[in-house]
Amino acid sequence: MIRKFSLIASLIATSLAFTGCQISTMAGIGHDRKQLMLYSKDEFYKQSDESYKQIMSYAYSQKAVVKSPQVDRVAKRLIAQVGYYRADSVDWEWEVNTLHDNDINAFCLSGGKIGVLTGMMSRLKVTDDELAAIIGHEIAHALRDHGREKMSKKLISSLGILAASSAGLGDIAISGTSILGEYGYNLPGSRSLESEADLLGLELMVRAGYKPEAAISFWQKVIATEQSGVKLDFLSTHPANQKRIDNIQAHIIKMKSKQA
Repeated sequence: MIRKFSLIASLIATSLAFTGCQISTMAGIGHDRKQLMLYSKDEFYKQSDESYKQIMSYAYSQKAVVKSPQVDRVAKRLIAQVGYYRADSVDWEWEVNTLHDNDINAFCLSGGKIGVLTGMMSRLKVTDDELAAIIGHEIAHALRDHGREKMSKKLISSLGILAASSAGLGDIAISGTSILGEYGYNLPGSRSLESEADLLGLELMVRAGYKPEAAISFWQKVIATEQSGVKLDFLSTHPANQKRIDNIQAHIIKMKSKQA
């Protein structure tokens, strides 16, 4: 057992030597925070792309891929701004798809693969600005490589390279009953990563010409839906509470003070 533990520790140390702490974005929230990245970007993005193909294959088999001009136009404006925060993201093979599903959810996998469920529009009645808030939040997760960072932390905490690799790279996990339930997206859900995505997403949506206050009304709609007694899988990875709204409000005030 000791020998096995030493071998695993040695492998992790070697990984740290080749990858270690990095900073994924050039500007914006979190750009000066060093991130632990044990998985190579190319390998992780390859796995992420495969995960997206699985989601889309299942969605097509269910005839659930639909067109949404609202999702397309909002995502297009946001994607046009990503180069300000991360130069290589301009060359990502961005894809945007809307999936017919009553659940409220959205995601952006590493490498720029975006999906939005129609429940976001039909149940929350989101405006373009509110939709920009949640898509911007998801894009921020991808720009900051939160998925790769989260899996690297899991690797360290478990000290089990084989266990981690057998579970995949963390983009896909079985959960729930919706389209994403078949290949449910395991979003980074820690408070620090969620907050980072909230604030970077705010900056991204403002650069795209959307009103940051819509992020507040979006989360208020989510909270109201939960309080009405509706269970949302979305909240298991995106906890919504007044503190989250207060943090967003404080950052909006900060952004406006810089513009004054």
